[in-house]
Amino acid sequence: MITLTDIAYVRSGAADLEKATRFATEIVGLQRVDTGEPGVAHLRADGRHHSLALVEGPSGVIASAFTVADDDALALAETELEQRGFRVARGDADAARSRHVTRFIAFDDPFGNRVELVTGQETMAEPVRLTRPSSGISEFGHMCFDAPDVREAHRFWSTTFNARVSDWIGDNACLMRIDQVHHKLAVFRGDGPGLCHVNFQTATLDDIFRNWHFLEENEVDIVMGPGKHPTSGSVFLYFRGPEGITYEYATGGLPIDEATWVARTFDSARPESLDMWQGPVSRPSTQPQLPSPVAVDASRSGR
Repeated sequence: MITLTDIAYVRSGAADLEKATRFATEIVGLQRVDTGEPGVAHLRADGRHHSLALVEGPSGVIASAFTVADDDALALAETELEQRGFRVARGDADAARSRHVTRFIAFDDPFGNRVELVTGQETMAEPVRLTRPSSGISEFGHMCFDAPDVREAHRFWSTTFNARVSDWIGDNACLMRIDQVHHKLAVFRGDGPGLCHVNFQTATLDDIFRNWHFLEENEVDIVMGPGKHPTSGSVFLYFRGPEGITYEYATGGLPIDEATWVARTFDSARPESLDMWQGPVSRPSTQPQLPSPVAVDASRSGR
């Protein structure tokens, strides 16, 4: 079994890089890190070098990444994935520099979502300088993929990796943890692979409501919220940005006690299973997965 230690970043294609970057900074509030790399905007939310990279090109999610402990763990992950029949690509030095990691490998999950496993993700020494400090963003919280079969997705993530289910929303969603956070990975049922949404945590409940008013004043398309998830207990606000990305702000939620937690199942037909405050609910729109390259570096691949 491969042990994931944290989420790392989302890498997303942007047909209009300037517009997408302006939204991510001026509206979402993320800090742009000036790297001098043409055609790539690295966007920071916390101590990581970046949590979101917008790459000039076709619109769609390129890859979503997790960290593993070290190079030995990465090598073992590569071997295990190949033994399970997955085609694995090693990232070359230029690709690793763009991702601000030491090394990485990439593969497609059984549903076509491109996943990268990385080591040595760069940490920034200086405090994050949010473009819009009033957003209150405190960290990159979680990623949500789409898959046509949520139960099969859970089987993949819980047998290949150390992901454990925290809660089910019928057969429509599986919320999984890799540490004490209720979920850092979620899978929603969708027609094909893609990024359902990307989450940024805020420090306080007040931040959520300030953001709500700010988004309304700026005529941003609010998908759902403010509301409260009965699963994690977090207060949320979903909204759409350019290039088909759905963003989420959330705050609160109780940590998981591994000794006592038992996964629950909520009825997906009941709106309050998504929002216990019983506000209007709407499924976040997915940014489709872009076709994967043959290999990030063709020097090695599995089946």
